[in-house]
Amino acid sequence: MRILVVGTGGREHALVWKLAQSPRVKKLFAAPGNPGIAQQAECLPIALEKTVELADFAVSSKVDLIVVGPESPLVAGVVDYFKERKIPVFGPTKAAARLEGSKAFAKALMKRVGVPTAEYRIFQKPEEALAHIEKSPLPIVVKADGLAGGKGSVVAQTQEEAAQAVVRILRDRVFAEAGSQVVIEDYLEGEEVSILGLVDGTHVTLLEPSQDHKRALDGDQGPNTGGMGAYSPVPMVDRPLIEQVRKGIFEPVVQAMAQEGCPFLGVLYAGLMLTSRGPKVLEFNVRFGDPETQAILPRLKSDLFELILAAMEGRLDQVPIAWDSRAAACVVLASQGYPGRYDIGRAVTGVERAEDSDTLVFHAGTKLEGDRLLTWGGRVLNVVGLGATLESALEKAYRAADKIQFEGKQFRRDIGARALRKTEPGTKAAKLL
Repeated sequence: MRILVVGTGGREHALVWKLAQSPRVKKLFAAPGNPGIAQQAECLPIALEKTVELADFAVSSKVDLIVVGPESPLVAGVVDYFKERKIPVFGPTKAAARLEGSKAFAKALMKRVGVPTAEYRIFQKPEEALAHIEKSPLPIVVKADGLAGGKGSVVAQTQEEAAQAVVRILRDRVFAEAGSQVVIEDYLEGEEVSILGLVDGTHVTLLEPSQDHKRALDGDQGPNTGGMGAYSPVPMVDRPLIEQVRKGIFEPVVQAMAQEGCPFLGVLYAGLMLTSRGPKVLEFNVRFGDPETQAILPRLKSDLFELILAAMEGRLDQVPIAWDSRAAACVVLASQGYPGRYDIGRAVTGVERAEDSDTLVFHAGTKLEGDRLLTWGGRVLNVVGLGATLESALEKAYRAADKIQFEGKQFRRDIGARALRKTEPGTKAAKLL
């Protein structure tokens, strides 16, 4: 099989790394890829938004399958175009991708089918949203309806902060059309976890849970980012909870999408809050998470290609999935200033010394100039450690992270700390699943 992975970050590097392990995958391409991906795939100088060029290449190079990594092409309808060109593609159509592309759509669907989520209101007019905030309890959450690069959600501690978010989104249009309306919802308290599922339109195969760390600084301080690290499994998630999430969240949503006339094929990601009243959905994404994927795929013993093929053929229920009992921890090394302004072009050293049999380094924002590896993005590298316990996995990840150097390197030192406080270190969830 000849596979093209679309994307350029750490998630796509992890996907390429895992797909390369399949005996059925004979050739891997990536567009545009990165220096890490180039070690296992042929990287193409084709940008994400160049849909026609991607399709032309797939046809001329006899690509058997396209796997789309990022959300923006999915929401824009890249899958629909590939299907028109008769190119097999793993990912949801534009209509199905509304689960991530429109928070208002996702909220309305959840309310209709009884999926637990925060109470909410939707507004297009700033004055109506501001009036609602004045009579709402705090904290309160304000979200731009569409894709906003992880920056469209504000947990406001004061009415003034919430009002500023509304003005920025609806009046100033800082997110352009993504801010044509806002979702204002109740704040949920609890532990946040991510559960991803492979979906074939009818059946769901859940992957092992993970926990992301969105804030830039230790102690969950600082601005929201695309994710500063993740770990898997999650000690707070056991088998009964997994089944509750499957039956009460994933299956009703998948059934509802089929009934809407837009069956979901691809990866459905549920960001959940484990509240005192059970799990509630914070958001849906329609692709592999980043950096959750980097913590999940190293634990997957099954052939990822075979799972994707089963999803494409509508037989996910017939294919078992197996997991490594070890824990995995991913630490993101970021450029100084991220998620705000940051410089690029800083020399990176030590990557080879950091890698061993229990430590992986996935490239996220790097560029190769001659034989020099340079920083080329906000999130630069993802360092993943594997260990018998979460504590061991974290030790390995941080030991490797310290071996990698570039000017302005920043990373969180407390990935997984909440899990270590909650339970004895270990792989409880792995044993239960």
